[in-house]
Amino acid sequence: MQMIHSSAPKNGEDDYLYSPRTAWFTFAMTVGLMLFDYIDRQVIVSLFPHIKAEWQLSDKQLGALVSIVSITVALGSVPVALFADRVSRVKSIFFMAFTWSIACISCMFTRNYAQLLTARAVVGVGEAGYGAVGAALIASHFPSRMRGTLLAGFFAAASVGSVLGVVLGGVISAHWGWKTAFGVVGLPGLVLAVLYLKVKDYHTVELTAGHSAATQSVGGVVRFIAGALGRSRTVLWTCVGAAFQLIVVSAIWSWLPSYLNRFHGLPTDQASIKAALVVLCGALGSVVWGWVVDRVGLRSPRNKLFAMALLCLLAMVLLGIAFGIGVWFGTPSDLAGQFGLVALGGFVVTCTVGPVSAIVIDVVHPGVRSTGSSVLSLFQNLFGLAAGPFIAGILSDELGLQVALAIMPVFGVFAALSFIKASGHYESDRQQLIQAVAA
Repeated sequence: MQMIHSSAPKNGEDDYLYSPRTAWFTFAMTVGLMLFDYIDRQVIVSLFPHIKAEWQLSDKQLGALVSIVSITVALGSVPVALFADRVSRVKSIFFMAFTWSIACISCMFTRNYAQLLTARAVVGVGEAGYGAVGAALIASHFPSRMRGTLLAGFFAAASVGSVLGVVLGGVISAHWGWKTAFGVVGLPGLVLAVLYLKVKDYHTVELTAGHSAATQSVGGVVRFIAGALGRSRTVLWTCVGAAFQLIVVSAIWSWLPSYLNRFHGLPTDQASIKAALVVLCGALGSVVWGWVVDRVGLRSPRNKLFAMALLCLLAMVLLGIAFGIGVWFGTPSDLAGQFGLVALGGFVVTCTVGPVSAIVIDVVHPGVRSTGSSVLSLFQNLFGLAAGPFIAGILSDELGLQVALAIMPVFGVFAALSFIKASGHYESDRQQLIQAVAA
């Protein structure tokens, strides 16, 4: 396939690719699909009490219903991003959205745990690569100075979608049954998928011989991933840090409705609404902290990584205290006081969502931005989003849900250490990329 060389913007990386109007339309449509991506992904967490009661499942099995989506997303993200980089970002996104929406709707027709687990796996197959391809598309349309904030907004849509998924799942299941929720939330994605074909793609960037070889086969992709992680310590440690922090995020988001139901006796619809408020705090926090991290990095780019490390530790302290009070003192936590701490921790815990994507894009060749971003997506989904709910489920079966949620924030320490490690390589990796592109 012949690669089309993209015409460079007049002001290079500091100008819009086509026009502000085209860029903002692309942003709005891509954010819209991200919203439905996470509505379909997270709707199931508010259904846990109903599914557990009807099919007599363990917490580990319930956690697997969330984790399986992230696992298939991780395994499919690189092949999908490879196709997008070589063929078309817009058409790839259309097929992804169509697939995950149909798979979500199919969940309402399942009759046992194995069928539901399979349908959830297909949801992940459809969503594979969407975050990476969508981020690459947005990053290419906008000036580089805006990327951290805009990508934080893009990934904040995941938080908002999670909010809507949790709320809708709780409300719909309370009135019409838990299976109906899948059909209601899956249908709008089909409509938006068709409308997405109106988005203007960017031209495929001409690759160097080495980058072109990396897109020719699965083996080439694997070698590209290994090479990218080996050459750029920024990419390696940013991916590791992002995964550790998402273990905390996914565990809290997945199990908070069940926690409120079990320990505070809230009905599932009320528990879902309260949990959704915490997720909404996370959506707001991801945008706020994305902006803050961008500003901190203006004087020295590596300060962005130091800022994220500090925020990860702050989130760990807040959430550790919120869930640990009852464990340490052996008395039930006051709902109002505990919920305030959880909400504050939820506001901080999503601090890395936008900046990590911008940092990886900063040190990846423009011709393979989708594939490069998919390396981050693989780590985030396989080692972060998939691991969090499952690990918390195992701990819950062994130690109880309250102890499990008190332990999970400790992963934030490993995230902070990873970002500090990445800070030592970020500026040199950026300079190497600038020289390589100029050559």
